[in-house]
Amino acid sequence: MMLSTASKVALKSKAQDGETPAVASPALEWLWKYLSDVPNPHILDCGKVNPQTVELLINRGSKVFVADLVSTVQRVNPMLWDRSKKVPVFLVDDFLAQMPPIPAGSLNAVFCWHLLDLLPREALPAVMERMFLSLRGGGVLFFLLREPYLQKGADSVWYLEGLTALCAGGEGTKSFPFSPVSGRDVERFLPAGNLKSFLTRSGRREVLVLK
Repeated sequence: MMLSTASKVALKSKAQDGETPAVASPALEWLWKYLSDVPNPHILDCGKVNPQTVELLINRGSKVFVADLVSTVQRVNPMLWDRSKKVPVFLVDDFLAQMPPIPAGSLNAVFCWHLLDLLPREALPAVMERMFLSLRGGGVLFFLLREPYLQKGADSVWYLEGLTALCAGGEGTKSFPFSPVSGRDVERFLPAGNLKSFLTRSGRREVLVLK
């Protein structure tokens, strides 16, 4: 599905107070073309529940699962940290236990938004492996990753403005807590996947990993 220039302008004009203007997503454009022969894709959204996102995906024929892992790590959650040792340890198994009981090999796509940018580096292998195992053969992980110069935006809430357009709400003023994750990092943690990377003008890189 392609967005015409007129459509992009219309999308940007719809941004409300506290929201970034909607932007076309080359990664999502590629993803929906890739899934064009799948009439009822199974999609997991790891961000905050957004009625517009859910409606868009349902209208596409998707079966939608939501696990708000992003909000879980955006807010201070002492239950996810073991501070009994000198260096606090992130309890990644407890974090992943908050996902819905989705069988392995059952999803066509997972939208992870800025999830990797909000997690400590040592948690990334287990989280990405869990997401990857949830995919069917040919399934796709979708990541937003910040570029190193983008320091703030950890509190943004991303959602779909259209199937191939993104928008973000929230203040967007909170600093990211951990060092940037690169496409090369993703490739290292998921060596079995086929990675596609799309650089945008928003200070973010869109990364797809195909199973």
